[in-house]
Amino acid sequence: MMTDKYGQTFRRWRAACASDWQAYTGHAFVEGLRTGSLPRASFLHYLVQDYVFLVHFSRAWSLGVVKAETLEEMKVCAGTVDALVNHEMALHVATCAAEGIDEATLFAATEEVENLAYTRYVMDSGLQGDFLDLMAALAPCCFGYGEIGTRLARSHAPDTPYQNWIETYAGEDYQKVMASVGAMIDKAIARRLGPDPTQAARWAQLQERFATATRLEIGFWDMGLRGGLAAE
Repeated sequence: MMTDKYGQTFRRWRAACASDWQAYTGHAFVEGLRTGSLPRASFLHYLVQDYVFLVHFSRAWSLGVVKAETLEEMKVCAGTVDALVNHEMALHVATCAAEGIDEATLFAATEEVENLAYTRYVMDSGLQGDFLDLMAALAPCCFGYGEIGTRLARSHAPDTPYQNWIETYAGEDYQKVMASVGAMIDKAIARRLGPDPTQAARWAQLQERFATATRLEIGFWDMGLRGGLAAE
């Protein structure tokens, strides 16, 4: 169901790449989380890689503070870094610790090619482009996980071993951060592109940033499904 929970800009970006968005949020990896059928080795492999991803994702959000034009934009970016580094990553640390994988091992894990491609694309979007380029590249991960968490919280199998993961992204804390990010992006778009941003010359470029990052998310799930414990 299409809503504006994360803002109008996100709704427009998502609608313009609907097939890619469905392939991402309805991926077999996600379905395995919902039903509980995802192999544990695949989940742990994903968690290790996602921890490394979040390190670079946090760096990209920190770049948002540098690229921001308003105090509100700075506050939202800084708050998102805090949520990622001090809260979301804690799930990965706790789950992997129970499997004998400590945080030092997580931090030092070798990145998969899909991880490198995605994280460096996001960083390059911000370094090469401006604040809006960076937000368009960051948005699919942020809002996609919010959507996935919300949907799986309503439909997951009662015995899925991945309920903690689902609850993290469906939970009020994550959802509140994402709502604030969505509102901030809407204001940032209006500030820079005017009241009808879809008519701006830059809109197509921002849409492609979002679509590319969405496709990179699909690749990340594919990588997770390959499985194998990445605790070296």
